[in-house]
Amino acid sequence: MTDSLLAERIVGCIVGGALGDAMGGPYEGSRGPVTYEPPDVWLLSDDTQLTLATCEAIAANRRVDPQDVADRFVVWLRGGHVTGIGGSTFKALRDLDLGAHWAISGAQGERAAGNGAAMRAAPLAFVLNPEVDADRTTIRDVCRITHRNDEAYIGALAIIVTIRAVSMAGEKLDANLPAAVAAKLPDSRVRDRLRDLADACATNRLTEYAQRFGASGYVVDSVPLAIMAASELPGVGVARAIQSAVECGGDTDTIASMAGQIIGSAVGQAALPRELVACLPDLESVMATAQAFADFVDSM
Repeated sequence: MTDSLLAERIVGCIVGGALGDAMGGPYEGSRGPVTYEPPDVWLLSDDTQLTLATCEAIAANRRVDPQDVADRFVVWLRGGHVTGIGGSTFKALRDLDLGAHWAISGAQGERAAGNGAAMRAAPLAFVLNPEVDADRTTIRDVCRITHRNDEAYIGALAIIVTIRAVSMAGEKLDANLPAAVAAKLPDSRVRDRLRDLADACATNRLTEYAQRFGASGYVVDSVPLAIMAASELPGVGVARAIQSAVECGGDTDTIASMAGQIIGSAVGQAALPRELVACLPDLESVMATAQAFADFVDSM
């Protein structure tokens, strides 16, 4: 793969995630199936904001270090640039702001199995290889900043594996993808759900699957659903694939954001609908951060 093509896919990942975030935001918490209408006001939430902060931390320090990422989160929090924060993430950022070490700031326990780590993990796919032990440890540590929970970590790992598969390994976005991702994950509920999803992809509509298993902020619900939504891309196109994630209801902004990250990684920034990208708030800043991160990856 050429450097220019990889950069296209990196920027596509970040911008695609922002699209899903903005498109899904107005419907967060709605019971599915949702009748989608384009939002009157496009807003970004912590899904995009903490992803951008992660990009900034990596590009500015030219490494992936959980302390750098945690410090950048605090900068964004103090600047009032983090909105729509979930409970576990809010607890972690508050503790970081009060001086807690990143290794103990993240929420623990079963209730910490949210998607706050998975929603911001996408940039790590381009700088860390989860098949390398040291890199996998770093991924886990970056997740622990907000979520000290194995399922939350494995959900983030699933997003990273998926993005690497479609952006670098030539895997196709289709019904075979969930099984391919599941095969690379440790034993977990996330892996089990992806296997269930692989069996269901051929026969179930996305909204039916969401009603059966859920579309909540629980990472076991949200990550497989985002992968399934992205897998619909070949038959429906970018906008419709992201809309399908929103129509499931539940944690719509995060699920659609993760689906958008995967889609953008597969097709690249130029293939995203220009009329939708133009609606994004702070587009110039989003693009600049994404491009700076892509430039860093190119220099590695």
